[in-house]
Amino acid sequence: MSDPIRFYFQGQIQQVEDAAPTRTLLQHLREDRHCTGTKEGCAEGDCGACTVVIGELKQGKLELQSVNSCIQFLPTLDGKAVFTVEDLQQKNGDLHPVQQALVECHGSQCGFCTPGFAMSLWSLYLKKEDKTTPPCRKEIDETLSGNLCRCTGYRPIIDAAKRMGELPAAGFDRAAVSNSLQGLQRGEMFTYSADGQTFYAPRTLQQLAQVRADHPQATILAGSTDVGLWVTKQMRDLGDIIYVREVDDLLHISVRDGKLEIGAAVSLNDAYTAACQHYPDELTEMWQRFASQPIRNTGTLGGSVANGSPIGDSAPWMIALGSEIVLRSVHGQRVLLLENFYLDYMKKDMQPGEFVEALHIPLPKAGQQFRTYKLAKRYDQDISAVCAAFAITLDGDIVRNAHIAFGGMAATSRRAPLAEAALNGQVWNEASLKQAMALLAQDYTPLTDMRASNTYRMQTAQNLLRRFWLETRTTAPLTLQAVNVFASVTA
Repeated sequence: MSDPIRFYFQGQIQQVEDAAPTRTLLQHLREDRHCTGTKEGCAEGDCGACTVVIGELKQGKLELQSVNSCIQFLPTLDGKAVFTVEDLQQKNGDLHPVQQALVECHGSQCGFCTPGFAMSLWSLYLKKEDKTTPPCRKEIDETLSGNLCRCTGYRPIIDAAKRMGELPAAGFDRAAVSNSLQGLQRGEMFTYSADGQTFYAPRTLQQLAQVRADHPQATILAGSTDVGLWVTKQMRDLGDIIYVREVDDLLHISVRDGKLEIGAAVSLNDAYTAACQHYPDELTEMWQRFASQPIRNTGTLGGSVANGSPIGDSAPWMIALGSEIVLRSVHGQRVLLLENFYLDYMKKDMQPGEFVEALHIPLPKAGQQFRTYKLAKRYDQDISAVCAAFAITLDGDIVRNAHIAFGGMAATSRRAPLAEAALNGQVWNEASLKQAMALLAQDYTPLTDMRASNTYRMQTAQNLLRRFWLETRTTAPLTLQAVNVFASVTA
């Protein structure tokens, strides 16, 4: 039996019963509700013109986050609140401080991208409304990382981000939204059918396992940051869809037996927040450079790993640390080393009816040296040409348990066995380093594509291993300020 999609929008509970399960929120806003303030630019979550803010109850508290409406399927909004640029105008007709600041600081020329910028800034405004300190430049940059401007330039928009908190405050009635959402929460699995497709949103791990067993060919959906493009760019028919982000058992983060356990439906932002508590110097930059704020708000670490892209940024560092992937089906649980999960290009060791339940990331060990690096044409929101991760344990100056993993160098993210063997048991010096660097050419045969040539990939991979040595050598290791161009700015 099909249930209607219910969500809070413009002060009322909205109900949708006849939209295709893969109809995007952007299409619904513009074509069905004629709310055309939200713009369509790239239709792949890259430009930010379609940015809206989604409100969701988490443990009884309203959480508001910016998302890309162009790749969010409408049924995923069930039980949530949707806010667009049309919601910013105050009841007396005045502009919201975010909008007024953009006007005063000349933050718009053609105006096409401006609604998306306004919504990203509004999400920041709400985060700072109870704080006495204005947003710092780092917070502003991260907030705007998913919004591209082609004509105005970022300086006046950043000025507006600073200015908005200086204007007379505009309130936001969180209680009213929370109360409305309370009545939309479902205790049972949400099932929605239309246009020959069915969307399942189970609530428990047992329900998910059973639905997966009953529909082994269904598409598993988490944050829609990749699957959404299968529809908007590849025009693929997804068939039935199983949505996993309502399963409480997949939303946990815990530490147990020396490992950080992250449920498969935990958002990228929450997952990296947890990982960076244990690896602050090693993973914070990777977190900042992984996609954009709206993508990190909706995408999941479990989905990123399950996708198995050879240029994914999470798999290399997780492989280097010896992480495990937990698979689940109606037949029980199966645990694999993540490096053994990837068989070939986009091929994984996943049996029919299985899905990703969790990831186990080892915590830091005594003597361990760990780093991860990303090379891309842009600092923010870009696909890696090369992603490198290195982990070794130093016994004095002797290398033990060397793990070298790269993305962008092969058909999968994988380790470098010859280079590792050349390091294990050797003194951590330039001689052993050079031998390992040379052997990388036998461990990998990278391709040439639009992001980089095979020569560039190999040379930079070798140079990144040298950088790792320079930062971790036992004599005069280089400091962060010596190797990071941004360190002197933020120090």
